[in-house]
Amino acid sequence: MIHTPSPNFGPRPVGIDMLVLHYTGMTSAAAALARLCDPAAEVSAHYLVDEDGTVHAMVAEEMRAWHAGRSWWRGETDVNSRSIGIELVNPGHEFGYRPFPPAQIAALVDLAQGILARHPIPPRNVVGHADVAPSRKQDPGELFPWATLAAAGIGLWPEPDAATDDAVAMLEAYGYDTSDPTAAITAFQRHFRPARVDGVVDGETVALLAGVLLTAG
Repeated sequence: MIHTPSPNFGPRPVGIDMLVLHYTGMTSAAAALARLCDPAAEVSAHYLVDEDGTVHAMVAEEMRAWHAGRSWWRGETDVNSRSIGIELVNPGHEFGYRPFPPAQIAALVDLAQGILARHPIPPRNVVGHADVAPSRKQDPGELFPWATLAAAGIGLWPEPDAATDDAVAMLEAYGYDTSDPTAAITAFQRHFRPARVDGVVDGETVALLAGVLLTAG
């Protein structure tokens, strides 16, 4: 692990119960690190994981990094205060979105398992940036291997289940901000149904919603 400290952080007023995953959405790791360390940018993350698996520690976990921005999860609007943020180097949808290399995911799994061992983060609170800001963000996107992380004990991956409830109500019950229902559905699909991300409530989406609620307990 390389220590690459960012000056962009503040005190953490509450305990940690969330893990938020991002992609950098920039042309290179160097550009992302420069931005995350630029006081004028006012953004940061606790960790950055490069595509070769190199991990940069940027903000101490006990401090509040500035990674989530305007966000909402399970009724909480200050996601930064209660979360650890990890940036994954990837150009993102703007600069040539591509799969996350195995070395990067292996390093992320190791890092995340350590974080979960240190903090009481429930599986349903392991989320992507798009999950907590569906109207603004797409990351880490539909190519991110959430199922691989879930198999390693990080987050959830559902089996479809029968459902009769309203999809928007189920989204809200799981944790999403549903003020923009289409954005929330799209964010859910990016995370749990990446084969087709269209914002349409179809039978598979509803079945997966039911499954994730069942898994979350």
